[in-house]
Amino acid sequence: MKLFKDIPNPREIRQRLGLNQQEFWSKVGVTQSGGSRYESGREMPKSVRELLRLVHIEHVDLSKIKRDDLIIAAMLKAQYPDLYKNLKKSAKQIK
Repeated sequence: MKLFKDIPNPREIRQRLGLNQQEFWSKVGVTQSGGSRYESGREMPKSVRELLRLVHIEHVDLSKIKRDDLIIAAMLKAQYPDLYKNLKKSAKQIK
């Protein structure tokens, strides 16, 4: 998965999810008016594109992620790579 890839049509993603601009953009820390500008073609900063991808495409609830969780995941991946791969594979099957 390439980070910071272009998101050609955020309006299409929003409409597919059935959200209004306020609901959609507030989840990534963008105002409704700012989101409207992005939907009209204004270039999104890389950070906004990545947050949009995480929240609305990967369905990550940012309010549930803690720094310790990321540290533990990195340690698990480094110290037990086979276990990490198996857990990752199992998690994908749950989706």
